Amino acid sequence: MSSIIKLRGKGVSRIINSKVMLSPLAGVTDKIFRKLVRKWAPESLLFTEMINATSLKHGYGTQKIKQLELEKGPIGVQIFDNRPFAVSEAAKLAEDSGAFLIDINMGCPVKKISRKGGGSALINDRLLAIELVKRASNAVKVPVTVKTRLGWENKEENIEEFLLSLQDAGAEMITLHGRTRKEGFSGKADWEMIGKIKDLLEIPVIANGDIKNPKDAFNCFKKTNADGLMIGRGILGSPWKIGEIDYAVKEIKGFKEPNIEEKLLLIIEHLDELIKEKGSHGLLIARKHISWTCKNFPGATSLRNKLVRAIDANEVKELINKAIKTLNYEKIILT
Repeated sequence: MSSIIKLRGKGVSRIINSKVMLSPLAGVTDKIFRKLVRKWAPESLLFTEMINATSLKHGYGTQKIKQLELEKGPIGVQIFDNRPFAVSEAAKLAEDSGAFLIDINMGCPVKKISRKGGGSALINDRLLAIELVKRASNAVKVPVTVKTRLGWENKEENIEEFLLSLQDAGAEMITLHGRTRKEGFSGKADWEMIGKIKDLLEIPVIANGDIKNPKDAFNCFKKTNADGLMIGRGILGSPWKIGEIDYAVKEIKGFKEPNIEEKLLLIIEHLDELIKEKGSHGLLIARKHISWTCKNFPGATSLRNKLVRAIDANEVKELINKAIKTLNYEKIILT
């Protein structure tokens, strides 16, 4: 299976050397988390958190695109908005900051986004969606892509016609989440429908939804014939997961999932980076990652409850180091 995806762009073409990508996740895929993911997935396309184009135009959210050129591997910038001029200007700012490509969000189901005409609301305002793609693709040389869903209320809304229009407007790749806006993240992703749409489009199609491990990945490829996969919620607490699936897709043997001790040390590494970047607020951000990572081993529940209640970073480290010593002692006893 070839691992190369080619995107033309309007002056700058891009080659993605991995079929496995990281979905933009608000409050998760910041540069610190991307650095962890990159340990196991050096070639995968990763994304910033979703960025409001109007806010970026006014100087807010610039930290999300600063120093992109200093990061290793390809990083896409995802933009959401319903103002064409703001989207095109934000796209240019992102390109100038080192974005590998520009993605326009047309799939976020969150009400505070869709009520303002952004995200999945663009499925219902298709002329505007087409205009956003045209404006953005004319503003930058790097490829412009779109992430969207199978419909608003249901899957019989001529979504195929909509996606063909986005392709004609200049979208170089489309990522399809296999649910409608109404479904949110409930039910099962419709991989079969993604496959039908893949057959209609000339540009690469990336499948998204319910892909959590290599087995899911192979099943999704089989049902969709997609050009690639985008992993979202499956990455929570498991920054190695993109690499694990990428290894499997590329048929590379030898991937090793971190053991319990390594996962616990990863929590400390992540926490240290967050504290360095955000001060004491870093601990609040770390708590959700701790909840996702600290699981599926003896004593995980008790340790997790203590960690998320820790009052400072030192207490977190002390609890983890003590847990590691206990695990190692128990390992000695068993052997």
